Amino acid sequence: MVKSRDVDIRKGLHYTLLKDHKNDPDTLVLDEMTICQGDARIDVAVINGKINGFEIKSESDTLERLPRQVDLYNMVFDTVTIVTGPRYIDGILDLIPDWWGIIKTEMDSDRQVYFYTIREAQNNYNSDPLAIAQLLWRNEALEILKEKGLHKGLLSKPRRVLWQALAEKLSIDELKDEVRKKLKNRSNWRGH
Repeated sequence: MVKSRDVDIRKGLHYTLLKDHKNDPDTLVLDEMTICQGDARIDVAVINGKINGFEIKSESDTLERLPRQVDLYNMVFDTVTIVTGPRYIDGILDLIPDWWGIIKTEMDSDRQVYFYTIREAQNNYNSDPLAIAQLLWRNEALEILKEKGLHKGLLSKPRRVLWQALAEKLSIDELKDEVRKKLKNRSNWRGH
């Protein structure tokens, strides 16, 4: 087998994810989604009825950043799957929670990537409402507060105050639902 690279794994993962969701207008597949105000970035996010994260660790990567990434991803994502080559399968088991999924990749000499599910991702029941609210831009947070009639005294407040209000006033399920809707309706992901 040939050593896998991030670009090869990402291309194959995109193909698989897009194939699985191509007829689902309610699914958004994103590269390099920033979370926790820029403290981390997941390689691929799939947003539909959940916010699912896919972290790629190719054989040319290291696992040095993984413990920090685990802490941050656990705050936001409903499920997380680590996608990695054979080199890291044993090493990651001690670094990731039991609810994370594991997909092993192998690459042939034609640079074709094959994916093998080692462990299915389970639901994360310990996400952080504030970290989820921080996925929103200020205007999106304010729109939700207005729609819920919770905006009194908040119209001119900075986004951190709006995020806190959402985290405190909405149930976690309601917050996740509202955040997913806003993320899927964004037209310009990089600017705001």
